[in-house]
Amino acid sequence: MTEDRFFKAKERMIKEHLIPRGITESKILETFRAVPREKFVPTDLKAKAYLDRPLPIDEGQTISQPYIVAKMIQAIDPQKDDKILEIGVGSGYAAAILAQIVEQVHGVERFEDLANQAQKRLKKLEYNNIDIHIGDGTTGWKESAPYEGILVSAAAPEIPDSLVEQLVEGGFLVIPIGNKKLQQLYQIQKLAENELIKNKLIKVRFVPLFGKEGW
Repeated sequence: MTEDRFFKAKERMIKEHLIPRGITESKILETFRAVPREKFVPTDLKAKAYLDRPLPIDEGQTISQPYIVAKMIQAIDPQKDDKILEIGVGSGYAAAILAQIVEQVHGVERFEDLANQAQKRLKKLEYNNIDIHIGDGTTGWKESAPYEGILVSAAAPEIPDSLVEQLVEGGFLVIPIGNKKLQQLYQIQKLAENELIKNKLIKVRFVPLFGKEGW
């Protein structure tokens, strides 16, 4: 596909799948226009980059459906001075979207090859405010905590305590909770003394979150 066809496919995705389903914040829509999703999918799937659907990547993982990425990012209410943690970096697409909005993004990925590929891809695209770490995402990344928002791109059986601990007071955690086949996406806000406000968003299907506080 030519750059013009990618541009038209991207605009169609935004106008037909994001805006009508409640993704209306201009700063989020502009980031989806700015980030080239075709750079984050396998070569043989580039023509499908702007379909509103997940696509397979290495290690049996996926790059999430654009609408779900937008829904999750909107739910953490990102601000320009924020430091955000993403668990389950995968291809790096969501991290790139976040990096257009916030000051710093940290990502944790348990697959070394995926982490290295994502870091290389992001550097090539000149996203210089993203740091990718290899590790157990269920325990977060304490070295750079606390975070104004945490986005979890894999499904957990319950809310990992470590992630709640690494949120600032007033911060948001967005995470799919359920079994390995179907989950409920939650927006969780941390208040004083670790009190949590839990808001159900939509039903989703994510790959499992493996680790000490996951599966």
